[in-house]
Amino acid sequence: MWTLVAIFFIQVIYVSSLTTRMILTIRGYRYFAALLSMVDIMVYTIGLKIVLDNLSKPISLVVYCVSYGIGILVGMKLEEKLALGYINVQVIPSSREISLSSILREKGYGITQWMGEGMDGERVLLSITMQRRNQSQLLQEIENVDPHAFVVTHDIKQYRGGFFAGQLGGNKK
Repeated sequence: MWTLVAIFFIQVIYVSSLTTRMILTIRGYRYFAALLSMVDIMVYTIGLKIVLDNLSKPISLVVYCVSYGIGILVGMKLEEKLALGYINVQVIPSSREISLSSILREKGYGITQWMGEGMDGERVLLSITMQRRNQSQLLQEIENVDPHAFVVTHDIKQYRGGFFAGQLGGNKK
């Protein structure tokens, strides 16, 4: 029984660490990802040894496989909580009468605004670049002012220059 518990926890730790490391690598945190990879391989080797030593018990392999899937979910949730990096939020208010950009600027968000052409004519487009950890706060602000606004977010790997509001954890330039 203890062997199955050990397999489960080792595999969940390994795969959640692996998932987080892959996401960190994609986001450009290469040194932290390299450091985490050393932990990955050590935990992986220990877990695989336990499973290989217990191949005569098929339940060991089943627990190993199930905990792999759970590890991916845990890793994704962990990365979501860390919320590293930056995003760009593009917003198209549902109406030109809604002064969403003014309201958001008053709350400290740096916004670039321009006019675009949609199916129904001219539309205001807003672009907000910010730290990911503030995403839910911004989305809630938008929802409060304009629940029908069209909102798209994009991950940003790199940026240079611009405005980040001090009260939101960034810096002003």
